Parts: sequence; C-alpha cells; structure tokens
Amino acid sequence: MSAPRITVVGSANVDLVARCSRLPAPGETIGGAVFSRIPGGKGANQAVAAARLGAAVSFVGRIGADDLVLRSLEAEGIDVSGVRRDEGESGVALILVDDEGENVIVVAPGANGRLAAADVQVGEADAVLCQLEIPLDAVEAAADQARFVCLNAAPALPVPVELIRRADLVIVNRFELDALPEEPKLTALTLGAEGAVLLERGSEVVRASPPKVDAVDGTAAGDLLRRSARVPAQRRRSRGRPAPCLRRRRAGCLATRRPALAPDRGGG
Repeated sequence: MSAPRITVVGSANVDLVARCSRLPAPGETIGGAVFSRIPGGKGANQAVAAARLGAAVSFVGRIGADDLVLRSLEAEGIDVSGVRRDEGESGVALILVDDEGENVIVVAPGANGRLAAADVQVGEADAVLCQLEIPLDAVEAAADQARFVCLNAAPALPVPVELIRRADLVIVNRFELDALPEEPKLTALTLGAEGAVLLERGSEVVRASPPKVDAVDGTAAGDLLRRSARVPAQRRRSRGRPAPCLRRRRAGCLATRRPALAPDRGGG
C-alpha cells in the first residue's frame, strides 16, 4: 500500500526560544535563560509530523533569506519544490518557555504574509493541511484544489463561513472554536493536558486522553495534536451511529513527543 500523499500549505518560522525558570510579569526582566534557535511554524511542524508518520509530504509556503526551516524540511525528506523564496525576512516566533512547560509567543509573519494564492499548487495530494498563519486567500486557494481539506483554524481569526463549510476536518482549541462563524461538520478539539476530542456536528464521538509525562515545551502541541495519535481512542457512539474511523483523518491527528524540527546546528 502506497504512502498517503499530503500537501501542507502553511507557515515556516524561525523560533527564537528562551527557556527560563518562570515567565516574567509585564515590565519585569528575568535573567539566566537558555536560548535556542529552532525551525518551526504551524505548517512546517505539521509537515514534519506527517512525514514521520510515513506520509509522502510536500510543503508549500514562503521563506525569506533565512533558510533554516527549508534545510530542516529537506532533512526530513519533505518535497520543498513548492516553497517560494524572497530576500525579505523569514517568519519569526519569539517564545518564552518556563520550567512547567508554559509559554508565551509573539509571531512576526515575515515571508509567510507574502504567500499569494498564485503561489499555491497542491498537486495530486490525498489531503491538504492548512493553518491561519498565512493569508486567507492562499488558504482558500489550497482548499479549492483539495480533495480532502484539514484546516487548523489557528491563530483565532475571523474565517469566512464558506471556508469552514469546505473543510472536511477543522482542528481548534476552545478559544479558536468560539471564534468560528459556525460549527464545523467535523472538529478535532484540542484540550491541552486533557487530550483531544473528535466532534461530529458538535457531538462527541471519540476522546483521546494523554499519558502522564514530564513537562515539555508545548509550543507545537496545538499544531500537531501532540500525543493524541499514539493514545488508544475511547470510542463512543453519537446518536446511534458508530464513531468514524480516525485512520482516514490521520493527517488531522499528528503526534510527536520531541521537537517537530531539529534545533539549528549551524549558521542561519
């Protein structure tokens, strides 16, 4: 059986991460942090997770002069022929992570914000994954070409109702779900330490509870539905119908317990 073909249309960021004992209060300075420069972005994280689960993955996005993410995607065997480049800044995420794994994040979109609808070609993919760290017209262009659309509606932004109706699967947390214009037909709701729930028209059909693990950096948790694909699902019935098979929606239930992309080992 051939590997599923997945095209991820989304963001690629350089994550500038400072690990500290606790998060600072407004106006406060905390010393003693440990710094790392890590490839990231919701789109790149999902592409790597899908590749590690055995899919044949293509990534479509835009980067600037800093090619850290591009090199990391190539190292994972991901097709990056759909990546557009320019001489501007790549997307950057500024991240603080404390000893408990809590974080605060500010994203400067850079080249991600310059991805145009004309740049998007999804090819013969079995499924297309998108997020909202790129312009909406690029997301809509991807959805228009897709056989199966998985939309990670993050960050929480106004989304056209037509895009929600077009999506076969929508991944959100509680805040992002509240921001949607209507209930998706199929929703993967991430609940942080409580795991994740699959909802069909608002009714729960499957729940996954994560195991107890030590605190980690959860920066990519929402991107990947971290751990949920590796946890036995507690199947439930909704309105007399059997729960849908999650294997067909594997692209929306990607999981990893290690950083999605490797830290930078060299120059920018």
